[in-house]
Amino acid sequence: MEHYNWQSKIKLYIFLLRIMGLWPEGDNTYKPGIYMVYSSITISLFVIGHIFFQMVNVYFIAHDLESIVGTSYLLLIEILAAVKAYYLIKNITILKERIITFNSDWFQPRNTHQRNLIEPAIYFWQLVFKMCVCMSFGCNAFWAIFPMIDKPEERRLPFLGWYPYDYKKSPYYEITYLYQVTGIWYLTWVHLNVDTLIFAFSVYTSCQFDMLADNIRNLANVDESFTDSVHHNMLKCVEHHKNSLSFIEKSTKFFSWILFWHLLFSGVSIGITMFQLTMVVPLSNEFYSLVSYILAITLQIFMYCWFGEEVQAKSSKLSYAVFESDWMDLSEEIKKKLLFFGMHLKPVRISALNVFYLSLDTYMGIMKTAWSYFALLYQVSSPT
Repeated sequence: MEHYNWQSKIKLYIFLLRIMGLWPEGDNTYKPGIYMVYSSITISLFVIGHIFFQMVNVYFIAHDLESIVGTSYLLLIEILAAVKAYYLIKNITILKERIITFNSDWFQPRNTHQRNLIEPAIYFWQLVFKMCVCMSFGCNAFWAIFPMIDKPEERRLPFLGWYPYDYKKSPYYEITYLYQVTGIWYLTWVHLNVDTLIFAFSVYTSCQFDMLADNIRNLANVDESFTDSVHHNMLKCVEHHKNSLSFIEKSTKFFSWILFWHLLFSGVSIGITMFQLTMVVPLSNEFYSLVSYILAITLQIFMYCWFGEEVQAKSSKLSYAVFESDWMDLSEEIKKKLLFFGMHLKPVRISALNVFYLSLDTYMGIMKTAWSYFALLYQVSSPT
């Protein structure tokens, strides 16, 4: 059967990360050279610099709650993008090893039926990426356009920031404006591509459990001319399961910290943004930009939790697949081994430092936390 190229499904995201300076060519890590210089420049300009000027501005507006709120909800997500870029660079070797590992024979679909099992999940994951891109584009477009159509004579920037020059004078204003728009787009693509890689790992893992369940169900469907074929198939299923668990364990080293900070920051950011919505003119351009932002962040968290739930749900079905196989006609020895194997097929949960588990229950908890932050801010700001 033709080799299924898992890596081809993520080549677009790898290409985009390479353009951004976050993915060295081939199987290499960062080494002294032109690409390392390019990476240092892009990260310094559009990650460190963009965030730094906004953080310095927080010091000067610390007395103004409205301005703090107007800056902090976005600043948290920008810092989160910097965290994702850091862990991507730090764990680039682990990530590339996982991608190579997944193209090994152990993770290949065995027949057309198994290919048909995994294609819907792959299609859904790619559809999610397109939805996130559309929402991010709408949100960033509102931020970029809003200052130009709402009191353009004030020469406001898309984001509050401090700069060591008078940015309202030309050409400083135009340069700074372009710098901020470029910076937010860079950080947005960091979010989109790193998140999509993590989604891919979750989807690939859930697909492995689909294929493994199918292999277990058809454990006894072998040619009788081959002796010990059932035993051989069972050993292959055991090895496949071990390799899948190993893949999850090693992949978690790459994205565990990312998940932790993402779930922590996102709840706070949504709560602050909801509060910010109460302070802007309804149906204004700023209102629509905030709504787009909330929808994008909410979808982002939901997809993390959804794919985590899928891994847990599909891994929990493996033990049922054992009993769905034709085990009754097997020898007593095979039955005992199969029973022992089924007893050790536990549901797999993707965690963030064993603090947060990716599930729909976690998603609901984050949304409740976001509402609590909103209620607290609204109560504090309301006149007594």
